Amino acid sequence: MHFDAFDRYHEKESFLHRLDPRVKALLTIIFIVSNALLPDGAWLAFVCAWLFLNAANLFSQLGIGYTFKRSIVALPFALIAVTVLFSIPGKPLYTFQFFMSTLTVTDAGFLRFVSILIRSWLSVQMAILLVAVTRFPDLIHALEHLKVPAILTTIIAFLYRYLFVLIDEVSRLLRARESRSGAAAGNRSGGGVFWRAKVAGNMAGQLFLRSYERSDRIYNAMMSRGYSGHLYTLNPHEMKPRDYYVTAFAIAVIFIVQVVGRF
Repeated sequence: MHFDAFDRYHEKESFLHRLDPRVKALLTIIFIVSNALLPDGAWLAFVCAWLFLNAANLFSQLGIGYTFKRSIVALPFALIAVTVLFSIPGKPLYTFQFFMSTLTVTDAGFLRFVSILIRSWLSVQMAILLVAVTRFPDLIHALEHLKVPAILTTIIAFLYRYLFVLIDEVSRLLRARESRSGAAAGNRSGGGVFWRAKVAGNMAGQLFLRSYERSDRIYNAMMSRGYSGHLYTLNPHEMKPRDYYVTAFAIAVIFIVQVVGRF
């Protein structure tokens, strides 16, 4: 499988693409933290944050709908917060029976749940935009400049770089299983549930052993070539006046969003 299958970077010559990756990473973090700090039901602040996000989409030349379409996939994961509908005291809105329990949806719980969904939706869109306008090696080096522990950036970098290798290993294991599971036409190959679970467990073990052995060979090859624990890039990072102006302006806008959210 080709490495580009996992790369979400879009080559453009937009204003956002030309910004220093440290600026884009820092502003993304600030934007996400700002969303998390907004009070429940701060609808005007949520709208302002959404407008800020749309402006960033326009400056990226990817279109307003680019992050919107891709963020829908992440919304089901926010449903894990559904328990707040019943766990926060407030005025009852709806009561229903669930097995042996009686659950009551409160106004405060509903407000908290909708606010969590909006926060998650906005934050996911900003993260999607970040990886779409920033090359992955540049993003890793930006995190290093922002003092993220080197062990974390190194693990993320190698996980991303060799993910396609693991996919290839899984594909080979699946082909080997299929070639050994012949069956007559119209009949199902293999055994029952426990037999299939045993085969899946053996495949997982084989994948772990192959990955471990490959990582050992890769590490020895890197050490023989002078690896010292630091990842280098061909793209020099140099902050320009434009980067400082954009950082100051974006932080000011996010601060205004926080003020609006408290009125």
